[in-house]
Amino acid sequence: MKYQGKSRRTATGGKRKSSHGKLKCHIGREAAEPHVAETKRKNTKTRGGNRKVKLLQCNTANVTDPATGKTTVVSIENVVENEANVHYVRRNILTRGSVIQTSAGNAKVTSRPGQDGVVNAVLIE
Repeated sequence: MKYQGKSRRTATGGKRKSSHGKLKCHIGREAAEPHVAETKRKNTKTRGGNRKVKLLQCNTANVTDPATGKTTVVSIENVVENEANVHYVRRNILTRGSVIQTSAGNAKVTSRPGQDGVVNAVLIE
């Protein structure tokens, strides 16, 4: 886990007086980095008693055809392109904006799978 609170030092290197120590709300978590495999999710507690569903693995996507407006659940075969990181294509990691190859054709991911817990995509062909 990573501390994401304010630094105890100023920009010039001087010490900053803190009114409290480290707080639980300042703890960061590792990125989920969901990849193509049998579906696996993880629930995490967030601030305010809410829950966030993290997608760890997924092999299905909700793909919308813009021509007809119909949405169908199709299987994901692999990741074709990913602008976030070129190495994500090799590792089949799903992020927002990545292009996936499905049984219905190539589609662009519009949701944030690591934080939403589901893969939503739009056909691009």
